[in-house]
Amino acid sequence: MKRARAIGRGGVFTPSDFLDMAARAAVDQALSRLVKNGKLRRLARGLYDFPKAHPKLGLLSPTPDDVAQALARETGSQVQISGARAANALGLTTQVPARSTYLTDGPSRRVVLGKRVVDLRHASPKHLIAPGSAVGTVVQALRHVGPVRAADVAQVAARRLSANDKKTLASTAVQAPAWMRPTLVSIANAAVADIDG
Repeated sequence: MKRARAIGRGGVFTPSDFLDMAARAAVDQALSRLVKNGKLRRLARGLYDFPKAHPKLGLLSPTPDDVAQALARETGSQVQISGARAANALGLTTQVPARSTYLTDGPSRRVVLGKRVVDLRHASPKHLIAPGSAVGTVVQALRHVGPVRAADVAQVAARRLSANDKKTLASTAVQAPAWMRPTLVSIANAAVADIDG
């Protein structure tokens, strides 16, 4: 419980987050006891949170990002928001997808939290360029909107990415599909102009 409190309300955990403290059986028992006592909440098999409480709404659901990160920690994998969520995060669309989909280099898994669905989909390395970073979000947004709106992505990304992000983008652009590379290179080169200027 001390570790859950240190992370804070809204934190999402799996038993593997506590394996440095005790054996798996002991961790499972402790988590089960904390759930029974109402201190932690069981979200799904092997997934728990230290819920935030709202005075009028009661216990709040954890964020999809926190759920995805907890599942990724459990398997030692990486995650990246995909498609429509990435485009929405960059302000390229106002559409908020009902399902929170993430690409991962780990196993696929779906968690249903009430009306929300968190979907982790295994993806090949070519679909996971700089996962978990702003660069990865830009690549996923570009993949989602396609070549027709590539200039919009470039314009937003050139403003939002830091100089370090743009260096990462320049070094990883070669992994992207051929149609994306000119846009990614133009975003990366916008940094050079900003630094020189």
